[in-house]
Amino acid sequence: MSSQTGKFLKFGSAMALIVLALGYLAYTGVQESKSYYVTIKELRGMGKGAYSKRLRVAGNVQPGSIRRTGTNVNFVLVENDEILNVVYNGTEPPPDTFKDNAQALAEGSFGRDGTFYAKQIQAKCASKYAPQQQASANPSGSTGH
Repeated sequence: MSSQTGKFLKFGSAMALIVLALGYLAYTGVQESKSYYVTIKELRGMGKGAYSKRLRVAGNVQPGSIRRTGTNVNFVLVENDEILNVVYNGTEPPPDTFKDNAQALAEGSFGRDGTFYAKQIQAKCASKYAPQQQASANPSGSTGH
């Protein structure tokens, strides 16, 4: 085997190793960041599979259920007569729109104790995004002068 062929094989082997390593890192990164959107009912029906997946669950914040301690928040999500206790232990405080009856999305993991442990929460106040009521206009178009 010539020295030229040996250099080519070493270079090719090194390149293949680098490509495989990058492929592995990309695959594991996608697996870690992947989250499944489920309803509260679907979450309860997932069985043991729910404990090992990163999940996103949405619902409305039950009025009177919000308990704040610094950036930690305990609250209850409600969706079609299904309730879910949520504990948020994030580094950021909840958004300003996070309040009673707000639509909320919690991302995190489901604990064996039946509590959802959120790393992130998003919320929007339903009334803030509702269309504004327009004042009734005079149908004849006259100004009444």
